[in-house]
Amino acid sequence: MTYVSLLAPMAAAAHEVGALLLATPRRAAAPADTMEELAAAYLALETPAVAVMRRHLDALLPGVPWAEELHDERSLNADPNADPDASSSADPVAGPSAGPSAETSAGTSPAPSSRPGATPDTTPTPRLPAEGDVWTVDVIDGAVQFMRDLPHFCVSLALVRDGEPVAAALHAPLLGETYLAAAGHGATRNGETITPSARTRLEAALVGTSHPPFAAGQPAAVAAAGRSLAAVLPAVGAVRNLGPTSWQIADTAAGRLDAFWEYGRDDANLLPGALVAREAGAVVSDTAGRPWQAGASGFLVAPRELHGQLLELLNPPLA
Repeated sequence: MTYVSLLAPMAAAAHEVGALLLATPRRAAAPADTMEELAAAYLALETPAVAVMRRHLDALLPGVPWAEELHDERSLNADPNADPDASSSADPVAGPSAGPSAETSAGTSPAPSSRPGATPDTTPTPRLPAEGDVWTVDVIDGAVQFMRDLPHFCVSLALVRDGEPVAAALHAPLLGETYLAAAGHGATRNGETITPSARTRLEAALVGTSHPPFAAGQPAAVAAAGRSLAAVLPAVGAVRNLGPTSWQIADTAAGRLDAFWEYGRDDANLLPGALVAREAGAVVSDTAGRPWQAGASGFLVAPRELHGQLLELLNPPLA
C-alpha cells in the first residue's frame, strides 16, 4: 500500500469523527473549575471519538499501534534551543510523537492529574519507535475551544514510519476543510495543491503561535514563549493564536498564515502539520534552525524567505 493510497481512508476516518463531534453536545451546564473536572469532561467527549477512529485505523492497517499508547515519562522542561541529538532525552523515541504534539490515548493529553502517578513536569507523553509504523492521533486538536463551543478545532492524524511522518490528514468539521499530505507527493486542501506564502518581508506578515497542552508543566517553554513574543510582535504585522496547533501549521503551509512558531513538546499535534508543511514546500525546523524532529523543544515553519528572518528574532545575539 502506497502512502498516497492511505489518504482517502484516513480522510474518511477524520470526517466520520468530525461528524460525531458536531453531533455531540459539548457545553456542560456547570463549567469545569479544576483540572480533574476538565479532564473528566474531555475524556467523556474523546472516548466515543477514539472508538470510531480506532475502528477505521485497525481496518486500514491491522496491528499498527498508536504512539499515545507508548507512554514515556520524562521531564518536559527542556532548554528550547538544546540540540536534540546532544542528550538522551532527545532520541527519536523521546517525544510526544515524532513531530508535532503530545496528548491522550487518542493524542490529546488530559490533565496530568488524570493519569495515575503523573506530575506536571513528568506528564506521560507518546513516544515513537525508531523503526516500524505507528499512528499518532488527536481526535480533538483544540479540545479546549471545542468544549467552549468555539469553532477552532480539528481532527488530526499521521502515520509515522521509522520516526518520520509519511501520511497525514487534518479535518476541520466546522470549516468543511481537509488537508492531506503524503511523503513525496505534495499537500492539498480539499483536493487543491497548496503552497506557502510568497511574502519576503516580515513587516506586514501574519504569524501564528501557540503553546503545548498544560504548559505550566513546561516552565522553560513558557519563559521562551514570552521572550519570543516580545521579539517577534514588534517586527511583524500581527501575531495570532488561532487554535489547534496542527491546523495553524497547515494554514502556514497553505499561505493563510505567513509563519508559525511554538516552544515546548507537542509532538502529537506537530507531526501531521509538519508533513503537510514540508510537502507544501515550507521550511520546518526547530527554533535554533536545525531540521525539526520529534522531541525537539521548539518548532518553526515558514517560507524560505521568512525563515531566516524569524530565526534571527528568536535567537538574538548575546549581549
